[in-house]
Amino acid sequence: MENGGEESGEPRQLKNNADRWPVLLVSSEPRMNKVYEKKDPVSIERSNLLNVIKLVVKELIESSLKYGRQLDSDHVPLQHFFILMEHAMRHGLKPKKGLLGPKKELWNVMEAVEKYMPEASDITSSVRELPSVKTHLGRARAWLRLALMQKKLADYFRMLIDGKDEILSEFYERDALMMSEEAIIVGGLLVGLNVIDCNLCVKEEDLDYQQGVIDFSLYLREPNGEVQPLEGVETSNFTAVLDQKNYIEELNRHLNATVTDLQQKVEQLQTTNALMKEDLAISKNQIITLQDENAQLRKICDKLTKENKKKLDEIKADMMTERETYQTTQVGLDSMYTDIRNSLQEEIAKRKVGNTWNDPMLTSLQELEVECELQRTLRDEAEVAMKLLEKDIHEKQDTILSMRRQLEDIKAINLQLYNKLQACEKDLKMKTDYSTELESKIVELNKSLHELEDKSYDLVNLKSKNEELVRKFGAQLAEKDQLRSVLESDLKIERAQRASLQSTVDNYQKQITSLKDTIKKSQLVNQEYEKLKVSYADLQRLHSEHERTLEEMGIQLKESKLKIEDLKENQMAMKEAVWTQDKQVTYCKQCNKPFSVARRKHHCRHCGDIFCNSCSDNTMPLPSSAKPVRVCDMCYTLLLQRYSATTDYT
Repeated sequence: MENGGEESGEPRQLKNNADRWPVLLVSSEPRMNKVYEKKDPVSIERSNLLNVIKLVVKELIESSLKYGRQLDSDHVPLQHFFILMEHAMRHGLKPKKGLLGPKKELWNVMEAVEKYMPEASDITSSVRELPSVKTHLGRARAWLRLALMQKKLADYFRMLIDGKDEILSEFYERDALMMSEEAIIVGGLLVGLNVIDCNLCVKEEDLDYQQGVIDFSLYLREPNGEVQPLEGVETSNFTAVLDQKNYIEELNRHLNATVTDLQQKVEQLQTTNALMKEDLAISKNQIITLQDENAQLRKICDKLTKENKKKLDEIKADMMTERETYQTTQVGLDSMYTDIRNSLQEEIAKRKVGNTWNDPMLTSLQELEVECELQRTLRDEAEVAMKLLEKDIHEKQDTILSMRRQLEDIKAINLQLYNKLQACEKDLKMKTDYSTELESKIVELNKSLHELEDKSYDLVNLKSKNEELVRKFGAQLAEKDQLRSVLESDLKIERAQRASLQSTVDNYQKQITSLKDTIKKSQLVNQEYEKLKVSYADLQRLHSEHERTLEEMGIQLKESKLKIEDLKENQMAMKEAVWTQDKQVTYCKQCNKPFSVARRKHHCRHCGDIFCNSCSDNTMPLPSSAKPVRVCDMCYTLLLQRYSATTDYT
């Protein structure tokens, strides 16, 4: 019973030690839990972005070191890097609050850098002055390119991460990549890009529109260009395959996002095309109505001009006839007046000469004078009529002038309508050209959609292949788990030995924690920090050496433990079990049932204790006996484990 209690207490102590301190030797339990642990989609997305950024940064550094030249904007991994940085910095941006609320943009985060680091004002001012960039997203892309060219991108990113509670909490959600621990790793990766020289022409790039799609086939292969083997793959290659699976999922998500964006653009273009068609129909109807109105106005103008011409001709004919009658009457009156006047003067002269004034002559003279007065009155009336005629002529000339002015106004209106017709025709041509361009763009977008669908189909096939690889690796892992279950017994013995060495490791851990505290306190003093950093590196080296020595000692202790077990077995074989007396025992040691006539007492030949028949019906060969003898259940299981351990060890 005491031995059973010790055996049950020993695994409990080992379990507590294992929970309190990590396993030094190779164990597959934590790895399996890590691989199949369920995570939320946001954390998976963050880890996928981080893994892809690692691959792209590695490819950038290797390509720059391999070719030894400046990287320009045509370099494909550099384009992928900017796309990934945009996705990483836009991950978790807060949405717009309400219809009238301000929208959080990535450019606002870039402008916030200027407040805390004044040297960034040159980049922001030069980006604002770019004539080809008009959107906030285009300005943010130009800012990233200029910061990488100046080798200041890592410093600006580190400043944003250090002040995330003060700066970034206004723009990002809590589960965003910029607010998580992955951002620190991204900042460390950006420091490595300071060795790269870039020559980018921001003015010639079209930064306002959608960027390209990342081709992950450049990063899913080994450096020698060969695909990873299937058989004999280690756990490190298995993690690489899992990372590749995550990359493919990220690629699929990215392609789905681009497809949805393109579909939205196609829908917008279709709506704009429908609106343009409606505008074209409306403008055609307006042109038709304007043409009808112009034709009607031309008809009216022709009618008015004909009527005015007829009126003018009639007025001119009337004026000519009136002038002719006036001239003829005036000539006749003048001739009559001159004749009468001459005859009157002759008569007066004759009478002065003869001095004879007869009554009939006087009456005739008086009649002549009356006729002369009548002629004068007629002449005055003719002159008044002439003046009236002239006045009427002037009025008719004024009406003619007004009619001419109306004709000129109608001609001006006709010119305006003609100009409007030409402008409408130009607008029609422009709209038809624009509609043809939109149709060509729609055709191109449909082609790109088909290409993206083909790529997504290829990616689905690749994903299925990788899932098959994962299944094969899962089968291999299951086999290794079976091997692990066999080796657990050996590991328990090894953990018992490791418990004795754990106190020294705890001391080292205490020293490491004290050194970490001193490092945190001495960040303000640079010289002491460097000294402590050197000492910390030495201690880490010592710690690794001690861990190696501990592992070697664990292996040696394991071998010595097995030898001790062999010696104990030999000693147990040499010794004989001490039998307990029958009078001292009244109950079975295992089931605690009392002995009676029906339930008889039996001794175990291995431990010497007394058991009932049901608890000691096993037989095992012992070193002290040539034949199999009766043993209890506990000794039976202990001897079986010991024999199996010795056979596995051999």
